[in-house]
Amino acid sequence: MTTKAAVDERSPDSRSLGASRAFAWMLVVTGAAGVLAAWVITLDKFKLLEDPTYVPGCSFNPIVACGSIMKSDQASVFGFPNPMLGLVTYGMVVAIGAGLLAGARYRRWYWLGLNTGTFLGVAFCTWLMVQSLYVINALCLWCCLAWVATIVMFWYVTSHNLRNGVLPAPAGLRRFLDEFTWVLPVLHIGIIGMLILTRWWDLWFR
Repeated sequence: MTTKAAVDERSPDSRSLGASRAFAWMLVVTGAAGVLAAWVITLDKFKLLEDPTYVPGCSFNPIVACGSIMKSDQASVFGFPNPMLGLVTYGMVVAIGAGLLAGARYRRWYWLGLNTGTFLGVAFCTWLMVQSLYVINALCLWCCLAWVATIVMFWYVTSHNLRNGVLPAPAGLRRFLDEFTWVLPVLHIGIIGMLILTRWWDLWFR
């Protein structure tokens, strides 16, 4: 995953940058996971609109209750169901990954745009996570899949950009990321896992 990508020997703003096949597959897989989660949630949301008594298949108890999340105001922040936004954005990530697999090389501004998009995705997922855990008091497993996919793609895109000079970074940080990029998403996801465990500790271990 941390294989160096080939770079054109030109000015930083005009050169094009590719990526390893492992990195490209990471984008395809995480993007596809996000599309899957968004698709299932969208279908269930439409069913809920048709029948308010409908119970989504991922609702197992009062805590792991996708229906509670889908019925909340937070599920339609922009005036339409959030997963409809995911269908577009995660689909774009799949397309970018597929392009890299086919040998595409992107300009610096493109990589910065992807980094900005994944950062905004992580920020939005973090807000939704806080709302889910501490305001709505319920957990959606499909949402959790989307959170994990977004976190993984953000850290690997950021690492790719730092290691290849798209973003400035000291040599020590680039050397660390060459070998240990995986530590960052593991720590991030681990923290979320601990928050979920402690939020409903009595439910998991009673």
